[in-house]
Amino acid sequence: MRLRFLAAPICVSLMLLAAALPPGQALAAEPTVAAAADLKFALEEVAQAFKKETHQGVKLIFGSSGTFATQIRNGAPFQMFLSADEEYVQKLHAEGFTRDRGTLYAIGRIVVMAPPASDLRVDGELKGLATQLKAGQIKRFAIANPEHAPYGRRAEEALKHAGLWDAIRPKLVLGENVSQAAQFATSGSAQGGIVALSLAMSPQMAKLGRYAVIPADWHAPLRQRMVLLKNADDAARAFYRYLQAPAGRAIMRRYGFLLPGEAN
Repeated sequence: MRLRFLAAPICVSLMLLAAALPPGQALAAEPTVAAAADLKFALEEVAQAFKKETHQGVKLIFGSSGTFATQIRNGAPFQMFLSADEEYVQKLHAEGFTRDRGTLYAIGRIVVMAPPASDLRVDGELKGLATQLKAGQIKRFAIANPEHAPYGRRAEEALKHAGLWDAIRPKLVLGENVSQAAQFATSGSAQGGIVALSLAMSPQMAKLGRYAVIPADWHAPLRQRMVLLKNADDAARAFYRYLQAPAGRAIMRRYGFLLPGEAN
């Protein structure tokens, strides 16, 4: 009797939710979407708008693109993958894990960022960092781990371009992904760091620090590609299309992404 009593409210809730859907649209399970950590705030906003318009939710998981690619090869039940480096998608397609080659959804940018209390001088060409590093004033500096995080690799390239890599390497605090690196760079765990523009521009992080955009020609382009995996259902396909539609693109643009078909 107790089991039947507890089940009743759940059944009623499901019936009410189904009734709220447009005619002919069935209640679907939420597909799991694996997304690069630089998308943390932008994609959450896209998912909220998608749910408001379609009554369909998605389950977002954020992390490093390289780690997700490995998990997909090992059978992780993701239905969609948004990578910060298109090479991961291209390799997964070549290995037979995806429906197709996917589509380019954005080009990302990197910034140097520091919390308000930090004495790090923030400028896009890293001149302040160079001066303070030479003077021995930089103790800890955060980037994502270049071994599996595309934003970490681009940070390494920018630091090498500025001639700072060898000197700053012993000072580095490595985040598992660019979101964790941003936490280190703004929380006082480091004097600053190189992180994604999309994170620095988010309302959640904008109040946590100062930032300056690093020149795009200081590093390889952050060509970000998404793809549906072989098990993608109708809801995953709908979310995939929504990201390419005007509403989804508008949100991505507000977070500093350069979008396909738009001039730099």
